[in-house]
Amino acid sequence: MQIRMSSFVRKEMLHILRDKRTMLVVIVIPLMLILLFGFTVSTDVSNIDVVVSAPVRSSDVESSVRHLASSPYITFVGYIDMASIDAMLRSGKASAAVVYAADYAVTHDVQLVIDGADANTAATTNAYLQVIIAGGQPSPFEMHMLYNPQMKSSFNFIPGIMGMIFILICAMMTSISIVKEKENGTMEVLLVSPVRPIYIVISKMIPYLMLSFIDLIIILLLAHYAMEVPMTGGVGGIIVVSVVYLVLSLTLGLMVSNLVQSQIAALLISAMVMMMPVLFFSGMLFPIDNLPWALRWISYVVPARWYIDAMRKLMIMGVGLEGVLLELGVLLLETLVLFVASVMKFNDRLE
Repeated sequence: MQIRMSSFVRKEMLHILRDKRTMLVVIVIPLMLILLFGFTVSTDVSNIDVVVSAPVRSSDVESSVRHLASSPYITFVGYIDMASIDAMLRSGKASAAVVYAADYAVTHDVQLVIDGADANTAATTNAYLQVIIAGGQPSPFEMHMLYNPQMKSSFNFIPGIMGMIFILICAMMTSISIVKEKENGTMEVLLVSPVRPIYIVISKMIPYLMLSFIDLIIILLLAHYAMEVPMTGGVGGIIVVSVVYLVLSLTLGLMVSNLVQSQIAALLISAMVMMMPVLFFSGMLFPIDNLPWALRWISYVVPARWYIDAMRKLMIMGVGLEGVLLELGVLLLETLVLFVASVMKFNDRLE
C-alpha cells in the first residue's frame, strides 16, 4: 500500500512541477500578496501636515512648536492666521491646525482643528497631536501599551493576511485537483485503482502540503525580518497551528473539487465565495464583537477566525501553544469533519 500511495504522490508532484501556472499560484502569488498587503495595508498615520496659528509667538509657543516639528509623525508646514485655516484644510495643504491661545504662556490652552473627512485618520491625528503637544506635562493617569507599544498596524494585519492567503491559495490548489482528473478523462484510472479512496485523497494533499509549508516558512521569514513582526510565543507553536490550518484549507479545497464539475467553478468558489467570510467574519478587518449576534454565530464556523486569533496570541502577545488550545482544537475538529466528508464524497463518486 505504501508503494501504491507513494506512486500517487509522485504522480501529483510531477503534475505540479510541470505546470508553470500551478507553480505561479503556489509560490509567487502568496509572496506577492504578503508583501503587498504587509506594506500597503496599514492604519498607521505618518507625515501629518500641520499648520500653526499663534496670535502671540511667545517663547513658550515657539518651544512647543519646535517640539511638535521634531516629531517623526509631523510635518510642520508653517505659521498662518486663523482665517486661513479652512482654506488650508480644504486645499489639502494641511491635515490639521494647532491654534495657541493668546495667553498660552499662562493658560496653556490649545485648540486642534483637524480634517475629519477620513474619520480613522482624524482620530489617529488627534491622538498623536494631543500626546505630542502635552510633551512632558504631568498626566492624571499612567498608561502602559502592552504587546504593541508602537501601535504598528502590521502587527495586527500580518496574522490576518496569513489566514486569508493560506485558505485561498490552498483551497484553490486542491479544488482543481480532482476536477482536473474529470476534465482530462483520467478519473477512470482512479476508478480501477486498488488504492482506497482515503489514500488517494491523502496522496493528492501531500504534494500541496509540502509546497504550502515552504510558503509558510518564507512568509514567516518575511514577516519577522522585513516587517519586524515578533514571534514572541515561539516558532514551534506557530508552525504547529499553521500546519493544521494548511491541512484544513487543503481539505476544504478537496471538498469543493468533489462538488463541482469544472475547474472554473472550482476556482470561483475557492477564490470568491471563501474570500467574503474571511474578510468579514474572521476578525481580520473588523472586530467580531461589533457584529450582530446572528452574524457572530456564523464567525464560529469560519476557520480563519480561529487561526487569526491563535496567530495574534502566538506572534504578538507571546502566548505559548498551551494558550491557544481552544483555537487549535476547533481547527482540528473542522479538519477532521471536512476530511471525512471529502473521503465519503469521493467514495460516492467512485461508486
